[in-house]
Amino acid sequence: MEAFVCPRCGNREERYIGYRKGKPYCRRCIAFQGVEVKPSDAKPKPVPLTLHYSLSKEQERISTQLLSNFCHGIDTLVYAVCGAGKTEMVYGVLSYAVEHGLRAGFAIPRKDVVIELFWRLKDAFPKNHIVAVYGQHTAVLEGDIVILTTHQLYRYPQYFDLLVMDEIDAFPYQGNDTLISLCQRAIRGHLIMMSATPSLALQKQYQTEPQKALLELRTRFHGKPIPVPRIKLLPRLGQWIYAAFLLKRYQKEGKPCLLFVATKEQAESFYRFLSFWVKNGNYVHSAREDREDIIRLFKQQKYSYLVSTSVLERGVTVKKLQVILLSADESSVYSSSALIQMAGRAGRKWDAPKGDVWFLAEEESEEMKHAVDEIRYCNTFL
Repeated sequence: MEAFVCPRCGNREERYIGYRKGKPYCRRCIAFQGVEVKPSDAKPKPVPLTLHYSLSKEQERISTQLLSNFCHGIDTLVYAVCGAGKTEMVYGVLSYAVEHGLRAGFAIPRKDVVIELFWRLKDAFPKNHIVAVYGQHTAVLEGDIVILTTHQLYRYPQYFDLLVMDEIDAFPYQGNDTLISLCQRAIRGHLIMMSATPSLALQKQYQTEPQKALLELRTRFHGKPIPVPRIKLLPRLGQWIYAAFLLKRYQKEGKPCLLFVATKEQAESFYRFLSFWVKNGNYVHSAREDREDIIRLFKQQKYSYLVSTSVLERGVTVKKLQVILLSADESSVYSSSALIQMAGRAGRKWDAPKGDVWFLAEEESEEMKHAVDEIRYCNTFL
């Protein structure tokens, strides 16, 4: 008898295989239930791309190479720093795919970033049908460009001629064999992967394997340095007090602030502490009701500060944003890549390229040192 191999996720491990009425089924991807879209040929459509700015020379170089690689059947990994403008660099190849009647998708691990990107792409492609697909938002599954969470890729077997995968090192995609398998299953054409912090193994794979390419961009689109985090060592209560001191200063200067904490419980307790001293703030974590509305109001500067878990480590761009990380030495939560991503929220705007980043900790961890060293290294390319 041949060993069972799951046709959906490729699992062949016995511990994830169950039997119902004598027939095998896969327990690893059993949670992915719902309508699946059958692949078909899309119709070529005009794409009146609308950009309110010009790409930098480096962005233009990457954009041109991505299109060339796609046309030549080459999968690409884009290794670009936080704030390099990765999304804008794939507009050209997305336009090409839609114009030639190809199925185009843009997948990201986290729902919040999908929603943010949906509005950006609707602005850039105003005449095209942009569809967002994520949990509880699955009524429409097809469009000219489908933006979706990686969890929703199971709906699209052998569907995408072009699939852009952003934030590939983010939870819950990184290290998740099921999601990685579903991603591969969804591709019938070619793949573009993007990250500010790809693993060394992935970089090597795209440097050495045939029909793969690695493109690097170590500077931000505005050509200014990435803010280098400052480290201050304090006991836990001292961190809370110092953060409140910094926050009052930023509020007087009219600068919004994002404060990262390690857990949901810390988000709530730290916010209760802060709200006694500094008004006009809020907090978010993965279980917070109305999280999307709170984030939207923060981006509109209705709140002067926001306490957050790692749900906002990516996909947030706010003018004049200052960043404070508390308990930055908790390595079980803050890997060097997560620290780099959180620090990368500051200084992202063309007309506001500077910003403070603080790592508050009881001791300096190796992850903190690596994050600071990597940011300093990237700044040497200016």
